[in-house]
Amino acid sequence: HTASKNSLEASSQPTKMSAEEVAKAFVQHYYQTFGTNVDGLAGLYNAQSMLTFEGQQFQGTEAIMAKLKGVGQVKHTVKGIDIQPSANPNAIVIFVTGSVQIGGDNPLHFCEFFQLVSTGPGAYYVHNDVFRLNYGL
Repeated sequence: HTASKNSLEASSQPTKMSAEEVAKAFVQHYYQTFGTNVDGLAGLYNAQSMLTFEGQQFQGTEAIMAKLKGVGQVKHTVKGIDIQPSANPNAIVIFVTGSVQIGGDNPLHFCEFFQLVSTGPGAYYVHNDVFRLNYGL
């Protein structure tokens, strides 16, 4: 009885989200928003953010959003998420693999790397975003 009571008490206390919980929530939000309302991604980036998309670099919210909007209608299917703490204790690195359908074409394999940096309790922005399609797999 005591063990179950203690675990119940521990789980009912508010706790800081783990890096894994933050990363999984971010990934779900990011790809869902990308597919339904790409403009909703703007708040995830700031002037320091950098996107490398298929080798092309874009710095800052405006340039990144212009690139993401230019991709067109997309639907991502996430297959894998790998999460690690960063050298910065306020940052998380995330590596995502899956498939993406662009404008109704056949799905292509992709991988995407994010570094999220905390701006306050429970608040993060995308500092680094690297996207690549994987051809010939």
